[in-house]
Amino acid sequence: MNKNFNQKMIIIYVVLAIVMIIAATMFWNKKTTAKADENTVQNAAKQKSDHTKKANDEAEEADDDVIHMDQQQMQTANIQIAQSAPASITNTITLPGEIRFNEDRTAHIVPRLSGVAESVSADLGQRVKKGQVLAVISSPELAELRSTSMAAQKRLSLARLTYEREKKLWQDKISAEQDYLQAQQAYREAEINAQTSKSTLSALNADDTEGKLNRYVLRAPFDGIVIEKHIALGEAVKEDANVFLISDLSSVWVEVVLTPKDLESARIGDEVTIRSTSTNLSAVGKINYIGNLLGEQTRTAKARVVITNPNLAWRPGLFVNVALSHGKKDLAVTVQSDAIQTLEGKTVVFIKVPNGFKARVVTTGVSDGKLTEILDGMPIDVSYAAAGSFVVKAEAGKESAEHAH
Repeated sequence: MNKNFNQKMIIIYVVLAIVMIIAATMFWNKKTTAKADENTVQNAAKQKSDHTKKANDEAEEADDDVIHMDQQQMQTANIQIAQSAPASITNTITLPGEIRFNEDRTAHIVPRLSGVAESVSADLGQRVKKGQVLAVISSPELAELRSTSMAAQKRLSLARLTYEREKKLWQDKISAEQDYLQAQQAYREAEINAQTSKSTLSALNADDTEGKLNRYVLRAPFDGIVIEKHIALGEAVKEDANVFLISDLSSVWVEVVLTPKDLESARIGDEVTIRSTSTNLSAVGKINYIGNLLGEQTRTAKARVVITNPNLAWRPGLFVNVALSHGKKDLAVTVQSDAIQTLEGKTVVFIKVPNGFKARVVTTGVSDGKLTEILDGMPIDVSYAAAGSFVVKAEAGKESAEHAH
């Protein structure tokens, strides 16, 4: 009986011990969990505070770079907003060039006879018509040539009469055949001399006496403009003097500079776009000549494009850019070329932000004049200032000056 009682008591003590151990463990875990939750909340709050502070600092810093413009200012300045996007553009290379005289329609007026300027009727810059008198030169040499020609014509007339008379007499068997043959030979010689004198005057463009024998008239060979003038009234001129330079500026040449690498892309017949480097002029033409030799000093070749010049706006000496297109290229990111600006020596695009614009530094690639490839610094679907972006650049300069003060 006592033995059973003791066993029951031992079991009760063991159960109580186990219950106490379990209770103590649960209390300890609850206390630890509560402390851990408290630490987690504190850490999250601290991180949130730090993140908010960082975001505010970044926002404040970003706001300093914003070029502030409201909607009204943008409309007044005609600033257009576009989005960066992929595109397929024509692969274009830009070559330097210069407007030149059309040498096929440019002439140096040379007297070809020495003398003294009797009158000068053409002025520098004057438009002249084909055959118009430019100047009159008094030339003793011409007087002698014309006298010789006139004498040769007189001798030819006399020799013709003698030949015809001797021929009739010989046919009528009145005179000897020898007299007829001598008259025929004299006539042929006179004919040759007269023709030679006439051809000499014709080559000098002086076969028309126009009054005085020594009067030599210089005329315009075609319609054009007097580009140079090196003659004055009473001035003695030599036979090889360039007294006038006349050019028909209704068409001009565009001389294009080609490097050896560019020669691989250029072909006769290729269409090019010519743009002035200093004005808004532009024109389209085709390459009609490519040089076969490289310059010894420049190591470049010359190509030529002929363009019309109806308003005489393309002036010889004007520097131009010549855009040569060949093939198409698919680009991942492009913007309108008007959007590309240079700010503080860096290539930038002004992207749209809530309060205005912000300059984004970019790396550009190929361009066809309308669209420009963006290699780095800008993804697609970003709004930016396209047309009128130069106004944003001007505003950026103003704000920089204000911050400096």
